[in-house]
Amino acid sequence: MKPDKRELKQIERQFVVALTEACEAAKTEIPGFCWLTHDNGANQFPAGLRVTWIFDTRANLEQALVDDFKQHARVRTLAALEQTGLDPGLISNCLQFDSEEACTNSQKGNWLARLAQIRRTRH
Repeated sequence: MKPDKRELKQIERQFVVALTEACEAAKTEIPGFCWLTHDNGANQFPAGLRVTWIFDTRANLEQALVDDFKQHARVRTLAALEQTGLDPGLISNCLQFDSEEACTNSQKGNWLARLAQIRRTRH
């Protein structure tokens, strides 16, 4: 049976707690990593899930990707999905990476606009 809206909200809150733990760990382990966020676009959670890992600068983001941060983010996000009982298959389309610098340069620091732009360009 599919969860109702109330159950989905509870699952999403649990997912946020798990992502927060992943974020706090990454801040101490990965140079330049600042924060992460999740959004669902126009879709209901979890179908439209996107998790964006955000660095301070493009240079730090690029270096992290060279250092295989993408795999680190994948493992941490997958753990958050599994911890909350969400389908691990969601991981295939949900990861994004960005930087504060890129958002400041293109959207004057408006993250809602930036995330919407990223979502449009990925589809």
